Amino acid sequence: MKCTEFLKELTDYLDGTLTESTKAELDEHLHWCHECHVVMNTTKKTIEIYRDNQIYELPESLRSRLHQAIMSKCRAAKPSKGKA
Repeated sequence: MKCTEFLKELTDYLDGTLTESTKAELDEHLHWCHECHVVMNTTKKTIEIYRDNQIYELPESLRSRLHQAIMSKCRAAKPSKGKA
């Protein structure tokens, strides 16, 4: 198995939805391929971090100020029509 083939199956590997034979091939690849092992572990840890993370709702006043600041920056960065 090549690394590109492993990467195509990574999501199903992490989800546990592969056939036993495909999983065995991927496990074998991970046994000798350090790069794919790192990618798999990093992806798995990222998923775990985001899965356990709770959404923090901002107070409305802070949301409004943040939105206004972002929009102001966007308008300032956008070139005016007719000027180049």
